Amino acid sequence: MGFAPLILCAWGLEVTIGWPQQLFRRIGHPVTWLGGVIGTADQMLNRPDWSHGVRYLMGGFASAVLVLSVATLAHAISSLLPPSLVGTVLEAAIASSLIASRSLHSHVADVAKPLTTGDISGARQAVSLIVGRDPAQLEEDGIARAALESLAENMSDGVIAPVFWGLVFGLPGIAAYKAINTLDSMIGHRSDRHYAFGGFAARLDDAANFLPARLTGLLLAFTSLKGHAWRVMLRDARRHRSPNAGWPEAAMAGALGIRLSGPRAYEGRTTSQPWLNVGARDPARGDVLRGLALYRRSCAVAFALVALVVFGAYML
Repeated sequence: MGFAPLILCAWGLEVTIGWPQQLFRRIGHPVTWLGGVIGTADQMLNRPDWSHGVRYLMGGFASAVLVLSVATLAHAISSLLPPSLVGTVLEAAIASSLIASRSLHSHVADVAKPLTTGDISGARQAVSLIVGRDPAQLEEDGIARAALESLAENMSDGVIAPVFWGLVFGLPGIAAYKAINTLDSMIGHRSDRHYAFGGFAARLDDAANFLPARLTGLLLAFTSLKGHAWRVMLRDARRHRSPNAGWPEAAMAGALGIRLSGPRAYEGRTTSQPWLNVGARDPARGDVLRGLALYRRSCAVAFALVALVVFGAYML
């Protein structure tokens, strides 16, 4: 049974309660704490006058120290908590802060609401909070595409991956993964500043997400109940610019009968990317709500699978 009861409890707390806004205003959030540490390391160790090799080594050193420190701290917390129901609930409450199924749904729903009423300005503002592309250049189809791509990719990064590593290694696993993913989000870019310094973090994130991304694609394809989702995922996932994000995004595209990925604008520059589910129509405003429904079903199936592990072990 391993860590399944802990993760089941943690996920249940995250879905029903989440991270209360009052608590966020008082102490922030574990991800914001990680972000502060990463930002400090970036300022101190990422010197533009250093060579590419030195900056890569410094970024790798900072990333490794942060991940190991977070995992060690989580292990210490887990070890110090009493081996009782109270201890499990306290540990689950900590782990729940590192799963993002509730907040991801809320952020994408915030895009869907103005989009479905034709409020393009409001939808652009909402989608700018979850994607890095230039919202001013997005029309209805571009906003819907950005929201659905974010939903699919972050289902892997923010939900299935932390649950997966929590099931394997408990609280240290879920905490270490969150550190890796936050590092990638902040410094794992191909920008001039972070291409070298964040190179190690980006590769580490690719490795940590290899299995979870494919599991997420399988979940989306399975719960869509459409054979086309499987075909598109298996055919197009490897065409994506990311070695992992293509799996859930291609499954989402096939399930909804739309095309995703393709060209997009960042900071005034348009990048050319291949389409997923090429030949299908562009997403429309109603597709975001359909994507959210698929997301909820897929999360429910994943939660049920974890529950089956727990209750099945008790029955034996």
